[in-house]
Amino acid sequence: MLLFLTLSLVCLCVSLQDLGSEDLKREKISFVCQIVRVGRMELRDNNTKKLTSGLRRPFGVAVMDVTDIITGKMDDEDKQHFIPFQPVASENDFLQTVINKVIAAKEVNHKGQGLWVTLKLLPGDIHQIRKDFPHLVDRSTAVARKMGFPEIIMPGDVRNDIYVTLVQGDFDKGSKTTPKNVEVTMSVHDEDGKKLENVIFPGAGDEGILEYKSVIYYQVKQPRWFETIKVAIPIEDVNRSHLRFTFKHRSSQDCKDKSEKNFALSFVKLMRYDGTTLRDGEHDLIVYKAEAKKLEDSTMYLSLASTKPEMEERNPSSGKNTQNLGSFSISKDSFQISTLVCSTKLTQNVDLLGLLKWRSNTSLLQQNLRHLMKVEGGEVVKFLQDTLDALFNIMMENSDSETFDTLVFDALVFIIGLIADRKFHHFNPVLETYIRKHFSATLAYTKLTKVLKNYVENAEKLTEQLLKALKALEYIFKFIVRSRVLFNQLYENKGESDFMESLRNLFTSFNAMMNSNAEGTGGVKGAALKYVPTIVNDLKLVFDPKELSKLFSEFILKVPLGRLVKQKLNCMIDIVHSDLFTQHDCREILLPLMTEQLKLHLENHEELDSCCQLLSNILEVLYRKDVGPTQWHVQIIMEKLLRTVNRTVISMGRDSPLIVSVSLGHRAVPLGCAEFSDFLMETFIMFKDLIGKNVYPADWVIMNMMQNKVFLRAINQYAAVLSKKFLDQTNFELQLWNNYFHLAVAFLTQESLQLENFSSDKRAKIFHKYQDMRRQIGFEIRDMWYNLGPHKIKFIPEMVGPILEMTLVPEIELRKATIPIFFDMMQCEFHFRRCFQTFENEIITKLDHEVEGGRGDEQYKVLFQKILLEHCRKHKYLATSGETFVTLVVRLLERLLDYRTIMHDESKENRMSCTVNVLNFYKEIEREEMYIRYLYKLCDLHKECDNYTEAGYTLLLHAKLLKWSEEACAAHLTQRDGYQASTQCQLKDQLYQEIINYFDKGKMWEEAIILGKELAEQYENEMFDFEQLSALLRKQAQFYENIVKVIRPKPDYFAVGYYGMGFPSFLRNKMFICRGKEYERWEDFEARLLTQFPNAEKMKTTTPPSEDIRSSSGQYIQCFTVKPILELPPKFQNKPVSEQIVSFYTVNEVQKFQYSRPVRKGEKDPDNEFANMWIERTTYVTAYKLPGILRWFEVVSVSAEEISPLENAMETMQLTNEKISNMVQRHLNDSGLPINPLSMFLNGIVDPAVMGGFTNYEKAFFTEKYIQEHANDQEKIEKLKDLIAWQIPNLAEGVRIHGEKVTEALRPFHERLEVCFKQLKEKVEKQYGVRTLPPVSDEWRGSRPRSMVRSFTMPSSQRPLSVASVTSISSDNSPSRPGSDGPLRPQRPKSQVISLLGEKRLSVSPGSPANPSAPSVPPPITPRAKLQFSLLSGSSIMDKQHHLISCNEELMLHSSVLKTPSLFSSFFQHLPPPLPSKTPPPPPPKTTRKQTSIDSGIVQ
Repeated sequence: MLLFLTLSLVCLCVSLQDLGSEDLKREKISFVCQIVRVGRMELRDNNTKKLTSGLRRPFGVAVMDVTDIITGKMDDEDKQHFIPFQPVASENDFLQTVINKVIAAKEVNHKGQGLWVTLKLLPGDIHQIRKDFPHLVDRSTAVARKMGFPEIIMPGDVRNDIYVTLVQGDFDKGSKTTPKNVEVTMSVHDEDGKKLENVIFPGAGDEGILEYKSVIYYQVKQPRWFETIKVAIPIEDVNRSHLRFTFKHRSSQDCKDKSEKNFALSFVKLMRYDGTTLRDGEHDLIVYKAEAKKLEDSTMYLSLASTKPEMEERNPSSGKNTQNLGSFSISKDSFQISTLVCSTKLTQNVDLLGLLKWRSNTSLLQQNLRHLMKVEGGEVVKFLQDTLDALFNIMMENSDSETFDTLVFDALVFIIGLIADRKFHHFNPVLETYIRKHFSATLAYTKLTKVLKNYVENAEKLTEQLLKALKALEYIFKFIVRSRVLFNQLYENKGESDFMESLRNLFTSFNAMMNSNAEGTGGVKGAALKYVPTIVNDLKLVFDPKELSKLFSEFILKVPLGRLVKQKLNCMIDIVHSDLFTQHDCREILLPLMTEQLKLHLENHEELDSCCQLLSNILEVLYRKDVGPTQWHVQIIMEKLLRTVNRTVISMGRDSPLIVSVSLGHRAVPLGCAEFSDFLMETFIMFKDLIGKNVYPADWVIMNMMQNKVFLRAINQYAAVLSKKFLDQTNFELQLWNNYFHLAVAFLTQESLQLENFSSDKRAKIFHKYQDMRRQIGFEIRDMWYNLGPHKIKFIPEMVGPILEMTLVPEIELRKATIPIFFDMMQCEFHFRRCFQTFENEIITKLDHEVEGGRGDEQYKVLFQKILLEHCRKHKYLATSGETFVTLVVRLLERLLDYRTIMHDESKENRMSCTVNVLNFYKEIEREEMYIRYLYKLCDLHKECDNYTEAGYTLLLHAKLLKWSEEACAAHLTQRDGYQASTQCQLKDQLYQEIINYFDKGKMWEEAIILGKELAEQYENEMFDFEQLSALLRKQAQFYENIVKVIRPKPDYFAVGYYGMGFPSFLRNKMFICRGKEYERWEDFEARLLTQFPNAEKMKTTTPPSEDIRSSSGQYIQCFTVKPILELPPKFQNKPVSEQIVSFYTVNEVQKFQYSRPVRKGEKDPDNEFANMWIERTTYVTAYKLPGILRWFEVVSVSAEEISPLENAMETMQLTNEKISNMVQRHLNDSGLPINPLSMFLNGIVDPAVMGGFTNYEKAFFTEKYIQEHANDQEKIEKLKDLIAWQIPNLAEGVRIHGEKVTEALRPFHERLEVCFKQLKEKVEKQYGVRTLPPVSDEWRGSRPRSMVRSFTMPSSQRPLSVASVTSISSDNSPSRPGSDGPLRPQRPKSQVISLLGEKRLSVSPGSPANPSAPSVPPPITPRAKLQFSLLSGSSIMDKQHHLISCNEELMLHSSVLKTPSLFSSFFQHLPPPLPSKTPPPPPPKTTRKQTSIDSGIVQ
């Protein structure tokens, strides 16, 4: 690397050469400029004539971080970089100190001063750079070489530079009053004192100078210079030269300065006494004093010691200086320099020097050769050419003697091993260049061969030496071959036979060593196998390649069986990589050996990875076009190895990473092999494994397609053989044909052939070059199937899945060609078994898995239906059953495609609906295994949404499939790993436990108790597991307590209609009843619904949509609130039951729902709006009871009816009386209830000023006109009168309780209440007779206190009770859950059907009198669904509002009241005196009313 630098200011160009990889890795690299001022001592002095000039004084520095440029992160040769200038603070500041400060500082206050430079990193050496970048670097460009060696020192790169750095000194002031201004002058002299000219270079690009003068620091006792100078002395003058440093005080006054003389001297010789060069590093030089003239006389000081260590060496016994100093004296001053020698000719190692100058003292030659191997590697590689020349010169000049041969060989091995080291591996090109261009020892080959042969023959004794020699074997043979080539060029092939024989003998020695059983030779044998192949390419230049192949074959065969297998295989791999194997004649010899070895080791499963590598490499060579004819060689491999390879691949298993290493190029197989059936079986299995494991990455399209093309050709060849040889009854092989079909389908369905996954351009290119290989193999499969004839039945049902997988590939022609195979299968099974049930079961099972896995589409469904129906209708016996089957599969496909689409939907509700859609289908066709599979998918979805109730009901469907018996569990019944059960009884037990836990989490304790009772029966009477029974009963007791103590939120129910063709099929044009979440309002539910379908349009009315909307392509959603119809279990009817118990059934176990809205008929009566106020009531019946396995179910029937104004009045009075009775009962049982709700409720009834009371009924229905016009309503009118009469005793009890609990603040209000009630009572009893409540027995009142549960911890003694005299319509005759044939719990008795009056809507006791003589028992009150609208009458609205209030918790009462100000405005206006309480002020009266549905909020 070279850094090119241009100083823009002076247009100075310089290249910094020899930057290596280690330099580039440095954390920080800085470019540093030292700026020296040349002039007078002080810059501020003005009298220049009297002042000394030409002095070098410190001025400043400029530093730039060039790390990014050096590492290549920044590369812009045109960019100019500014290097800020940092001046010295004072002229006595050391430049090195300033440099260190600037490098450490983040910013420099340069005040706009600095240098502009351009820099660029150039790769290569100086010669290459001058060639590649002539515009930057030319002959005039200065070259600054690195202070040190480059990474590679090429032969011929001669360098002899010595870098001298003036470090520091310490000088006494002597007779002066201030420290001296010391200037150091450095010069180079020979031993005679003569100055060497032009050998000192202050910097790159400078001319050589005679002497160098240092920077002067003014009056500094200990100056620190750190100035580096290069000294370049001719090599022949170095041993005679020395560096001389003289010290002089420089005065600022010119007159004084002229009289100053050198006051001291130091020197150092460049060559040490032992002949080595001056050591690198720092040197503390002795400072000598003498007269100025004597200081210049080299003969007087050269005999003295130059450094303190040298002085100590001369006088080891005494610390004092005893040498004869003559006229010199040793000063107390000190001076330090450092040196660095960069020379390819001068060494600082005495052992290396002894070898390089071996002729000067041959007696030490053996010692020097041994010591060479102890020299530090860096020093050896610097002098690589000279060292190798010395070694081969020793060998050549002692050709008649063998004295030094072994030592020279070992030294050569040492050097080769040194270069093989990672530290010096970049010197490999140097060694190669030396062998090719500089090596000239023509007889070296004989001596090197002899020594190597000796080592091999004595491997047991010379193991260590042989191991080192083998590691260097490649280069040893390069020297041998080069030597022989040079010899042949010189002597024209003289001694050829001797040379050949010597190599044969060497290989014979190797063979003997490999075959020996000597201990301790295992390492060298392995090394021989590793390194002997490295000599092939060089050796074949001077040795017959065919004979060399034979020698290598013998060498391989000598390896002991079962030992060194991996090394032997790797050896053969290296031979295959050599030039030898590319020659046809050599392969004739080597290939049979290699195939035999491969066969042996593959059959023994030895080193399979190396075997695969060897086989692959052989085939790669054989498929090259430059290696001669190869067909016969491929045939050899096929005959010897193909079956062995097949068997090996099969035994390795599909997941083995080695499978991908086997090449597929050899699949053109001779068809006349013995045991062809077994061979085909093995090949099919292996092919399938190879197809399943991609050899190449998926984005290597061309390689994958080429591989598939080979596969296709081979499979088609095998198909022809199958049809020809293995189809008749005698030779038919079922497994062989089965393997063929599985292989062909695997090939067809592999990922790399699915063209639809590629871009359109890539797909077009592939199709143009390779066609659609799926279609080709698909047609072949079809033909092969039809060729089977009577054997087809043997492949049913096993082949149904693979054929289905093939037909699902989205290629229309392929589908058209292969779908008819299904009809052929149906026909075939029908022919043998008179039905095709096996085929049907298999295709349904496989279709589920395939579609869920992503295969199949709408086009496939249409094609399947069209093609199979055409075939079935033409068949005499399959017309009906076949059409039924096709319809069944198409229905399944519709559901599965919907399911797959919805499974990617974010809406879990849609996913649940779709899952139920599929599981119901499987239930319908009695596919229990698939049914259970989807039950668990649904259960998992519910658990994700915390729908524990629904999860419990879902699992219950699985439990209902099981019996309480010891019958073994079928595999499909235990699809979850969590269930450890061997019998149905055990599994059902585990399921019940889990379901009970889910019901507990969902607060469905009534359902949990039912299951618990069934489970307890088993524990007690069948399993006799009393421990489990006790735990279950404790849990059951807790459930009972929860029912009466824990207040459960009552969810609302919503009717949702999905209209338009834009919805999925399982929602399209259907209505559902949805169970809302806890405390979820209609607005929130609707918003959540519209979020699931952002493109849907909300319908504004509740009327059924038109046909246009239903058939439109859009999405329309209709949503409104509906009221569940209570279906009280028969066991609670006509019995005092806690309201907490009954309230559960108001929102659970419901299947019917009502939506009501007021409808006005006839002319409006301004005085009485109730006369023509009809109610339009719609009843929705769901497919199953809610809650169930979903939070919504489809509406299966809708019925609408109209309620006449009279019937409406009867319902309202009935509900009001029930409300009064319940509220009175609660207050009787719980004295702590607040009085405010009771106050408002009673006042709304007894005060006639509040919206008219029941006076409106009297005006509307009790008139002569109405009775004459509605003669048939007489009985209803009497019933209404009876209900009005029964209101009085209930009100009387309420007023009494109110009087007992009223506060003083409300006493005036109560008095007003009593006055109003008295007036009302007198009126009613006069007109409708007197009614009296039966007395409440002490037993009833005392034994079971009836109180309203208002907290989660209320004691059980305060349970509220209500009389539920109810006969409700039961829907037990319809299934209660989807996928079930009936209720999920034990069958309950059917409830009685209510007796209807008029339109048969009310349940009352017959013959209720309307006169004073009527019996004193109130008519039974039938709880009905609460009306969904406001009757605009005082009493009815108030009744309705209070009815709603009573159903809520205490915390909800006040808010409910305040939301309907019109109900209570008159109430506050008619209070006799103003009350001193915190009653809120009366809101303004409501003047206008709009007919709306309270539940839905939608304007009609």
